[in-house]
Amino acid sequence: MNLQALRYFLMVSTTGSFLATARHFEVPASSVSRFIASLEKELGQQLFYRSTRAVRLTEQGQRYYSQVREAIDLLDGAAEQLAHRDASIRGLVRINAPEALGRLHIAQLINQLQARYPELSIELTLTDALIDPVQEGADIAIRVGPLVDSGLIGKVLSVQRYRLVASPEYLALHGTPQTPDELRKHACLLYKGQQGAQRWYFRPSSKESFEPVDVSGPLRSNNAEVLVAAAMAGRGIVLLPSWMFNQESFKEGKLSSVLTDWDRSASPDDRWIQILSPENRLRSQKVREVSAFLVDAIGSPPYWDRCDEHDVMTVFATETGER
Repeated sequence: MNLQALRYFLMVSTTGSFLATARHFEVPASSVSRFIASLEKELGQQLFYRSTRAVRLTEQGQRYYSQVREAIDLLDGAAEQLAHRDASIRGLVRINAPEALGRLHIAQLINQLQARYPELSIELTLTDALIDPVQEGADIAIRVGPLVDSGLIGKVLSVQRYRLVASPEYLALHGTPQTPDELRKHACLLYKGQQGAQRWYFRPSSKESFEPVDVSGPLRSNNAEVLVAAAMAGRGIVLLPSWMFNQESFKEGKLSSVLTDWDRSASPDDRWIQILSPENRLRSQKVREVSAFLVDAIGSPPYWDRCDEHDVMTVFATETGER
């Protein structure tokens, strides 16, 4: 069985495109098609459904993909172990992250990562669904959620912090709430995801439990960036993870924090930011290097939480520059 054909098969499975695979390996698309056809003939199974719009795995192809991916990872890991320890980091690393966090932060960190390691390829998948990295083939999973014994290994960076913000214009017109209960009289902009409309929780200190406050307002959305824009336009008050906010908005006076003496959350329990990997993935030097880079670049606590909310926060580029 041709090893290159298996690598083509994995890349087509990931990209859904013969042309993208050919570009990645710098070969003609006809070569990729020929290798895949030969592989299907050898196996006696159709691995892909082909159409003018897309290429996707058949049921047999999906089962074969999981087995081949694991085998190729083992082969690549064995080859890597034989390489010199000071050799350049190269090859493919698959990273999974939440959608908004990935767009706003992880994508920029990957740009820095690849500037440091030009021969490194990254496959970044953004989804808010809780995936199984082993089943999905992710080398590194960046998670925001409760601490659970998932069998994954990695680093807990920090508790997830939230910011309650509004525009100065809104606060000047409607007043600044002094207690969580006063939020019931305000226009609150709510995130609404798969689990329904967001609830807001507050506590005076970490020694006490979060208590819910029922709020309402003129806008709900399943896109947090829409809510941030509405808050900046003076439409109301919004509660979102601290990493959602561009710190320049505070520096320029477009947003102001509210109820900074209270702990705020969109969950009755603490959520944590974690960088995790399956144990077998951490045998790979490249995965360890990428994971260490992300841990160091984000920091603990994360760079977006290092300044007090009463102060001007440092901008992203300063905090995440290479050290």
